[in-house]
Amino acid sequence: MSTLNTQPSASMKTAGSVALAETTQYLTFMLASEQFALGILAIKEIIEYNSLTVVPMMPPCVRGVINLRGAVVPVMDLLARFGRPSSETTKRTCIVIVETQTAEQDSQVIGVLVDAVNEVLDIVPTDIEAAPAFGARIRTDFIHGMGKVKGKFVILLNANHVLSIDEVTQLAQTPATSLALN
Repeated sequence: MSTLNTQPSASMKTAGSVALAETTQYLTFMLASEQFALGILAIKEIIEYNSLTVVPMMPPCVRGVINLRGAVVPVMDLLARFGRPSSETTKRTCIVIVETQTAEQDSQVIGVLVDAVNEVLDIVPTDIEAAPAFGARIRTDFIHGMGKVKGKFVILLNANHVLSIDEVTQLAQTPATSLALN
């Protein structure tokens, strides 16, 4: 009686590891008619936009909280985080649930309000340019890189930085005049 070996051979492991290391998946979404993306590994789920509970004395980028299966999850408006006016809520507006790492290496679940979710894209490192030093409409420290997809750029966001609860807490204590973009 023979047994089926389900373990990949050493050469298959190496080839598979190289392929995985070279390609990263990103969830693309729209904010004010611009395309952005977050690494898919940070995405927990996408939910339909419903009413939010507003929390007093939060910075403008924190729109409120939602109840996600019994857990209180803050919802961040990325456009407001980038210092821009919020988009109107439409039937395509949704909340992307993202898990980030804090400075203390704790995980934090945050909802991200987006105008629309597009698709999941595979982007190889050779198609990712470094964040620009100037010219972008958002702070460059929020940008992981600029992905080249079908002849256009997609702004790849650094989820741990752009969704940093520590920095948002500091924003709540900062006068509005100092929130201008770099």
